[in-house]
Amino acid sequence: MFIPRPNKSFPHLEPAVWAIDQEHAVHYFFPRDCPRVIYWKADNSTIEDREQFFRYSTVDKIMVVENGWMERLRTTKLYVYVFAPEDFHWFEEAKTAGYYISHKEVKPLRVEVIDDLLGSMMEQDIELRFTPNLSLIKEAVINSSLDFSIIRYANAVK
Repeated sequence: MFIPRPNKSFPHLEPAVWAIDQEHAVHYFFPRDCPRVIYWKADNSTIEDREQFFRYSTVDKIMVVENGWMERLRTTKLYVYVFAPEDFHWFEEAKTAGYYISHKEVKPLRVEVIDDLLGSMMEQDIELRFTPNLSLIKEAVINSSLDFSIIRYANAVK
């Protein structure tokens, strides 16, 4: 059973249970504390930003992770809880994140295990990149016209 709880990123929000849509689920195919920068083409992305960030790629979404997380990506098992969609509503405040919330207790319909995170990512239409340090790509993405998600950055190499 999942019980609503406060969220540090949205302290004004009533306690909630959080879920993610299928399109954004790949953002979470990582060990929980793994820092990552994810960016993708948006309708309002400039031609210059598309060229700069996607020049040598055929995908619309790129995910960047620090080198030090490779072994954990190879060995981590992920448990995906599947919920009934009618228990959740779209969290409009974070328009491009794919979040859904419920303010009541919810029971998963089933649990799916992903025991090959890298393989599961490669089945998606994304590009996965590794770097020693996320700071440069983080700053570049934040200052671009792309949509992005920066997850667990507090755990990144400083």
